[in-house]
Amino acid sequence: MKTTPFRIIWAILKKDLAIWLRNGRNIAATVLPPLAFLLVQALGAAAVGRSPVALVTLDHGAQGQRMQQIFQQADVFRITDATPAQAEQLFRGVQVIAIITIPADFTARIERHDSSPVIVQVNNLNLDFTNDVRRSVPDAITQFYQAQGSSSPILVTMHQQNLRQRDIQLFQYSVLPTIVLLLTLSGLVTSSIATAREWETRTVKEMLLAPISYTEMIVGKVLAGFVTTFGLGLLIFLLATLLGWIQPEGIYWLTSLLIIGLIALFSTGLGVAMGAALQKTQPAIAISINVAIYLFFLAGGIGVLAFEPLWLQNLASFVPLTYGIHALEQAVFYSASDQFGRDVLVLALCALAALGLGTLSMRRGIAS
Repeated sequence: MKTTPFRIIWAILKKDLAIWLRNGRNIAATVLPPLAFLLVQALGAAAVGRSPVALVTLDHGAQGQRMQQIFQQADVFRITDATPAQAEQLFRGVQVIAIITIPADFTARIERHDSSPVIVQVNNLNLDFTNDVRRSVPDAITQFYQAQGSSSPILVTMHQQNLRQRDIQLFQYSVLPTIVLLLTLSGLVTSSIATAREWETRTVKEMLLAPISYTEMIVGKVLAGFVTTFGLGLLIFLLATLLGWIQPEGIYWLTSLLIIGLIALFSTGLGVAMGAALQKTQPAIAISINVAIYLFFLAGGIGVLAFEPLWLQNLASFVPLTYGIHALEQAVFYSASDQFGRDVLVLALCALAALGLGTLSMRRGIAS
């Protein structure tokens, strides 16, 4: 009975999947770097998200208590209520970045319409923390006067209109670039190792002697890498959704999966090309990891690209991952399709180019 192309491709796919599942080192090389980046981002977000501040309330009158409540409700402080002595100890031990003191005569001064200072003592060891306090204390005081309405000696009216429907925390914003890094690493590492191993173990000779075509061989290798990469990316995407880090809705589930698939296809094609060119697993692992991480950084993966230096923004426009990150952010965070056509077109063309490069590299490797 003649073997059909489908059965040949399926056999190559099953063989590569079985080898991948048995090789814990390769899985670790794929998963550990993104997890390390995610941990760093989580620790960084916890450190800079809300400034640690000691709040000393010496006034027990109505206005003093109202001012204390406003500081405690502000979303930019991590408040520790303290006595003056306790606050000084925390400040000297660098456990808080500032001491905010509401004076004992605060209520009396407000009622007399006198100047009512709130005393702020800031440790300027870090400009980012210092500026957070410098901006946030005046904002809290403004809210204090607004809350008094028409009885306030200073009439304040504030109106906020959000550009986006949803507020995204700093850590949440780092999750999608990390998933893109995982997809890139998985496609490059898995496909380059699976391809290079054929030459390193000489099994490529057996495949050449078998009654299969070059096309069936290449399709099988690419499909194996794509299935593992897409499956791993989908698993992490679902896990992040269950943990509440990301919240795709409705049709944007499908657009997110499309983008994940295109990134997986791009990285798989690139991995096959690298594996066929290098023909050694150790160099393939090292170079794949480095290429993936460089692409991740150049795409602005560790921050908001729009706020990065102009040279990086210009450079990022030539990196395919930039368009994948943008499309996922729009779909998952904002339920929007802003520039979705552009992002899909760029990713699709880059995926086709990577697959073409992988096919050419394998054909040249086989021919030699």
